[in-house]
Amino acid sequence: MCNNDNDSCKQIAEILAIISVLQQNACNSDTCLDTCDRGFLGCGSNSLTCNTRPIMLYLCNGQSLSLPIEKDSTDCSGEGCSNVFRVEKLDGCCCTFRVLAPNTEGGYSATNSFFTINLHCVCCVRCLSDTYVECI
Repeated sequence: MCNNDNDSCKQIAEILAIISVLQQNACNSDTCLDTCDRGFLGCGSNSLTCNTRPIMLYLCNGQSLSLPIEKDSTDCSGEGCSNVFRVEKLDGCCCTFRVLAPNTEGGYSATNSFFTINLHCVCCVRCLSDTYVECI
């Protein structure tokens, strides 16, 4: 573990918990704030129904976490990897994510590739634009 600061873990876990609840209760709102913990998914009533707030994770060494798109693969060369994830489950300082694959429309597709990470190893979460992901 590279980050023994429990407060950092709790802060990241709080943001991920908010994202998880929002994804479970996906709906739109009439206002648009650009923060990770805004209280809704999407941006205004003209947007498509969003069900995912995709995120990127940065490890304590400053590198973005990138994992294989295919469930049984360990190869992360070429386009076989993604650094965009969806929060699936949070349990204290451990979080399970789904790997999202980029699709041709500029959004993301769900994969059957999941991983669980100890949030002590995460130093930064980057939220991307809310989107609709099929097959969630």
